[in-house]
Parts: sequence; structure tokens; C-alpha cells
Amino acid sequence: MATHRSRRLRKKLFVDEFQELGFELSFQYEEGQRDDAIDAFIKRFAAIVESNDLVYSGCDEYGLICLARRGSVSAEQRAMIEGWLKQQPELAGFTVSPLIDAWYPDQPVTPPAP
Repeated sequence: MATHRSRRLRKKLFVDEFQELGFELSFQYEEGQRDDAIDAFIKRFAAIVESNDLVYSGCDEYGLICLARRGSVSAEQRAMIEGWLKQQPELAGFTVSPLIDAWYPDQPVTPPAP
């Protein structure tokens, strides 16, 4: 059954044309990594995230990145974070998810209107 909602309600619920996208991250650190090295990595990571108008919600092993204001993370911002992570010596590996609905992760991503 289709749900018909007013534009105002769709905006409040962040659905349909108001869907906001983000992406999930998980980190795997090099074996034997010291706590101070991980702390330094997290501080550098926070600086690069914030300087690109993004926010990270999570812990030092996994989390979600969203836009710091209303709206969606772009594919370019996602690729920039992924490229930066590839250069970090503290990481043995990491995963970056495709763009997902930041409010309702189980919902499919709605293609932008033409």
C-alpha cells in the first residue's frame, strides 16, 4: 500500500526527495598498534572529516559519516575520505560502504530527480 505524505511531512521524516545519504566505515589497525598512535590517527581523521563539512559518529573501529548540515554526502567526498584512509600507516585495512540512507539505512537509495 502506497503512503501519501505531504511535502512538509516528507521533509520532517527525511524521506523521498529529502533523503540524506552518508556512508559507513570500519577500521582494522596494524597488529601491535599502540594506543597513542591510534589516538593520533583519530585526531587526524577528525580534522580531515570536519574540514570537509562532514561529521563522524561512531568509535575508533566503526561509524557513520554524514554531512555536517542538512543534505547528503557526495560521491566525491566519499572518495576523498577513502583516498585519505589508504595513505594511513596505522591501518591494516578498512571498509567504506556505498552511500546509504543516513536516517533509514535499510531503505534503498532514491535516485535524484531529473
